[in-house]
Amino acid sequence: LHMGKTMKEDLTVVVKYIKQLYPPEFNVFSTYAELYHNYFASQAKKNAESYLEDKDIYLLLSWVHNIYPKDMRKDQALAEELEKVKLGSLLPSSLSKELEKKYLDSEEATIKNSLSKCLDKEIQRWKEDKEPEKLNGHFQSELLAIFVIQSIYSGQKRAKDISVAVGKELSHRLSKELPAFLRSYKDAFEDFKERSKKHRYYKPILIANINNCWNFRDYTEKNMPEEDDNKASILSTLSDIENSGFDVLLQQLFLQLKPMYKKFTENKWDSSNEIMNEIIKTTSKHISDFRTLKDPFYHAIVEKIHARLVKEYIVRLLKRKVSLKTPAQQQNLAQNISKNAADLEAFCTSNGSQAKWLNSALPKLAEIIRLQDLGAIKIEVATLATTYPDIRKRHLEAFLYIKANLSRSELKSILGYLADSTASMTPGASLFSSINVS
Repeated sequence: LHMGKTMKEDLTVVVKYIKQLYPPEFNVFSTYAELYHNYFASQAKKNAESYLEDKDIYLLLSWVHNIYPKDMRKDQALAEELEKVKLGSLLPSSLSKELEKKYLDSEEATIKNSLSKCLDKEIQRWKEDKEPEKLNGHFQSELLAIFVIQSIYSGQKRAKDISVAVGKELSHRLSKELPAFLRSYKDAFEDFKERSKKHRYYKPILIANINNCWNFRDYTEKNMPEEDDNKASILSTLSDIENSGFDVLLQQLFLQLKPMYKKFTENKWDSSNEIMNEIIKTTSKHISDFRTLKDPFYHAIVEKIHARLVKEYIVRLLKRKVSLKTPAQQQNLAQNISKNAADLEAFCTSNGSQAKWLNSALPKLAEIIRLQDLGAIKIEVATLATTYPDIRKRHLEAFLYIKANLSRSELKSILGYLADSTASMTPGASLFSSINVS
């Protein structure tokens, strides 16, 4: 710093006051500049060849690539004259490259180590079984994401401040650190999930970890180009963590709902409204616990619930437990299904589900039960298949068991129509593909 300040001040005096005292052919400014530069370069080389701490390597590289060529030599008073002199770099290229490698190796190792320590601290916090902090009503442990992202970003920025090339090289080296960190995070999360089920704050900690994923996801979406393979890897790992957490949070609810859904077929759908009210009431109690999830995750888990409620209802319709021979009986069942579907849609929508694609499944099935005209049934089946292209013959055949007044030829005709209408379909929203027909 002292040499730099002295050189800058002295050369400014040479430009302003001394240069005009000599004949032009003396190139007096050039003489001064070269002498100062050679001395400065010799001192820089001497320092570079001695043992340096990491922070000293960074400072010396900053002088070589940044402060000396940009701040000093581009100074307003000196730039024009220095342009004529062609002084070169403070360090030989080979020595500069050696220092850069030392700096990059050290910075990479430091960041790796700090991320590892950060994860260890986070795991330790889970083991303490304390309720996570809340921010805007959401459980969170945001320090983890903030620290990890800042560590990587700050490292990249420091390197870029030395030079674009050094910044690019460190960014390349660190590009695999976030995916690697998140894989370790996922492993730790899975371990906690399996081992700590009896913890008092088990679910709040799960929710906090799901919420953590948002900051990583947001940073990745905004800062990484689509063509970067690491982006896909990061988003995939985050989805694994989120879905793994959702599965645990929903496990108890789905277990409670299963026997309730069985009542539909046990009672031949006679008390379906009461059963649906029971299902909605039970689900509502669980949904209130999920309000501590950040909005995107809350909507995601509510949509999972919505899909499960619709799917389980369809499963009961495909069980071949109810076979109705008269149009009046079928009309009555269709009305019950339509009412249940309307209640289900109202409940899910009011709780934030944006999965509108699910809402037409049950009304369309109710309409197929209600209709008696073969042509009208085929049209409704085609509409159903267009909306849900993953429906297959086995699903429709099991469902049509309800309509006991269909002849074999009529049944075959309807099933054949479905095969034709779905042959060229591209997969859309998946609802039926996960339903097995016994």
